[in-house]
Amino acid sequence: MAGRTLRIGFLMDPLPGIDIAKDTTFVLMLEAQRRGHEIFYLAPADLAVRRGGAESQLWPAQVRNQRGDHFTLGESRRQPLASLDALFLRKDPPFDLGFFFDTQIVSLAGANPLLVNDPRGLREANEKLYALRFPEVVPESLVTADTKLLREFMAELGGEMIIKPLDGCGGAGVFHLRTGDRNLNAILETATAGGRRLMAQRYVPEVRNGDKRIILIAGEPRGAVLRVPTEDESRSNFHVGGTARKSALSTRDREICARIGPQLVRDGLILVGIDVIGDWLTEINVTSPTGVQEINTLDGVCLEAEMLDWVERHV
Repeated sequence: MAGRTLRIGFLMDPLPGIDIAKDTTFVLMLEAQRRGHEIFYLAPADLAVRRGGAESQLWPAQVRNQRGDHFTLGESRRQPLASLDALFLRKDPPFDLGFFFDTQIVSLAGANPLLVNDPRGLREANEKLYALRFPEVVPESLVTADTKLLREFMAELGGEMIIKPLDGCGGAGVFHLRTGDRNLNAILETATAGGRRLMAQRYVPEVRNGDKRIILIAGEPRGAVLRVPTEDESRSNFHVGGTARKSALSTRDREICARIGPQLVRDGLILVGIDVIGDWLTEINVTSPTGVQEINTLDGVCLEAEMLDWVERHV
């Protein structure tokens, strides 16, 4: 609600350890503070349920864009989550059992606060599997723990594929496999050890030109950044050396967003980052997607302001 001071919480990883030059949650906090809203830091360990209601320690926070001295916390008080107007659920992936319980607890808050993203959507939207709801825009894919099926699938694809764990993030556990690699069987056996399922996908060679991160707000694409891998890497994630380059949204990008956007909104997934390689959607990131600061810098925009506009309209 524009013009009204809101109480906005951020359930997130430890505030002291964030990289303020890249962290999306941090710029959301800065923008909320700039608008005069009260902001609060919540640690997942502080969540509790009492008398059927969700509550937490709420730490009043002040943030500033100053490396090494980027926040100050006031004295915390244990309060119902319903005392907040909005709450951003921004814990970094992977989505583990602890975060699953966090979303269950937050769901007990009732009608307040406004939750971004919705806990039910977060539980439903595994970064890899959720994308398979839209098979027409996703590369040929297989999900299995069966190494025989994986080898057969690679042969069907012409002897080349990507594998990745369903619970991985940031490029961890991603392998580019080719027929003839003497390590192939060992990699598949190790990756599926203990019955662990993998996602295998057709290798999209356009990844050498970059993996595009597109930020969507309420189902609409608001900006993109191309993450270009180094010469000796098949992964383009920023933390493994990928370089950020300016990128416009192509016609195909907009087609993909138009296909998935309405479902994202229905599932309460308002702030989302998708990954597109060439003409294909490869992942849908809903827990704490990055890329906002890079897009802001390259395009001269302020995506966090658009996100706060949405919150103010919907509280």
